[in-house]
Formats: sequence, structure tokens, C-alpha cells
Amino acid sequence: MKKMRLALIAGGKSSEREVSLKSGEQVFQALDKKKYDIRRYDPMTDLERLVREAPELDAALIIMHGRGGEDGTLQGMLDLLGVPYQGSGVLASALGMNKELSKILYLQAGLKVPHALVFTQKKAPSPQEIEETLGLPAVIKPVNEGSSIGITIARDKKELKQGLAAAFKYDYRVLVEEFIEGIEVTGGVLGNADLQALPLVEIVPSGSYQFFSYEAKYKPGATSEICPARLSPDLTAQAQECALIAHQALGCRGYSRTDMRIRDGMIYVLETNTIPGMTATSLFPQGAKAAGIEFPALLDKLIELALEKD
Repeated sequence: MKKMRLALIAGGKSSEREVSLKSGEQVFQALDKKKYDIRRYDPMTDLERLVREAPELDAALIIMHGRGGEDGTLQGMLDLLGVPYQGSGVLASALGMNKELSKILYLQAGLKVPHALVFTQKKAPSPQEIEETLGLPAVIKPVNEGSSIGITIARDKKELKQGLAAAFKYDYRVLVEEFIEGIEVTGGVLGNADLQALPLVEIVPSGSYQFFSYEAKYKPGATSEICPARLSPDLTAQAQECALIAHQALGCRGYSRTDMRIRDGMIYVLETNTIPGMTATSLFPQGAKAAGIEFPALLDKLIELALEKD
């Protein structure tokens, strides 16, 4: 059987470069070398080679996070080169990265989201005005970043001021939203025309972390991840439906993972990851494993979905 010529793209120049490289290495180890002729590319150094070799490629796996990989730019390049890839296209990728626009689409789709303010540094409200509008604590986020980079929780006006300064280092627009105290879960969706909601993963950061921060995500032992999440069957079904609606509202393809918080039985959608973390123990693969899909089979499925015409 002829091997599929597969581009494995990881690295890049975003603040999540190291995570991308580690994920790419785990994906490389898990891919069946009998099925795939794997060529590895790092967008920081190998874009010219990728363009030159594109006519020889059958498909691509984009194992990228953050800007330049998860935001639609690399997807647009592969579209121009005629190389199919797993996951969402340019528009859905850009929308998923933009916390402001995705929140608007969630609301239009009937999902509940935390109350929020979005502004530039020049038009930023005072900490007093933010507290009066949203209350405290509040969550401060750069509009276009992933992996909780630049995110802080402010519990007083001083922390609000510090958090805004930190967020503006990453983006010219910042979103501040009410903090939803409750259970944090994430829901994976797999498929193109036929969508499958995966078992939910419950996220429980240790007492050292206020939320699922960048360090809490990637430091061993910093977070407990429970799959399936400890929710009632009814609440589980509701959260899975929210993940499906969010996926469709953004126009996602292939797969996605939507983060949610549950307070007093109400589900609040936070954001959708169009390229979820892809190590064997990352959240999306955990949900897939609970559904009976082991990591190598999951990668095969994503490649199959990339080639599917729908």
C-alpha cells in the first residue's frame, strides 16, 4: 500500500511555540509510519520548503497554537497551496481565536456567556467603572491569544489595573468579563457533517491556581482532569449540546473543544479551541479516549476528516 505523504506542521513564532513543538513530537511518535510518509515543517524556518514541496503532499496536520497557526493564517496559506488539512478553515479559525467576535456569535446562537466589556487601551474604562459594570472578581483577557496567555483574575481595583497592563502587552484590544465561580468543563466535538460530542472533561486546578492558567495547563500535577466530568446525565447532555452549538456557530470543521463554566445549573460558554492540544494526555484526546478512540486512531480520524468532501 502506498503511504500517504503527510506534512506535520509544528512550532512557529507565537508565545506557544514550545508547547506546539512538544505536541508535534508526540503526534509524530504516535502516527503509524507504515501508513504515512511524514515530513516535518516548522513555520519559523520551513515555510519556503513547505511551499516548494506542497505539490508532493497529500494532507497536513497543523499542530500549532496561538497566532500564526491557530488563527487562520496558516490555513489560508495551505488553501492557496491546495493542501488539505485537519480542522477548521480560515474564517472559523480566526473567529475561534477572537474572543470578542466568538462571544457575539455564541449569543446569536442562544448560548449563555459571561457579561463582558471590550475596549482598546486608549478607550479603557477606569477600574471603578469596570467594577460598577461587571462587579469583582473579573477576568481580564487579550482578545486574540490562546492557552490562557495574558489572562488574569482581578479581585480588587489594584489587580484590575495590573491585569489590564499585562493583557495590553499581548493585544491592542482587551476583554474583561465577570468571573463565573463554578465547575469548569471542556467539551470536544469530532466530525464534519456528522458531529459527535465527546465525553466532557472536568478541570480542577490545584489550590495554588485561581484558574486554568498557562502554568496550570502545562505544569505536571498542577491540575486534576476528570473524564467523564462529575455531572448529572442531564447537565452533561446540556453541556455537550452547548459544545455542539458553539462548534456550529463558529463554522468549525473536523474538531473543536469548547470551554465552559457551570454555576447554579447554568452553563456559560467561555471560548472554543479550533486546534485543541494534541498530546496523548491533552484534554481533547482524553475525551476521545473515553469515547473509545485511542490517540493513534484519533490522528487517523482527523486526517480522514481533512480529506473528506462535505
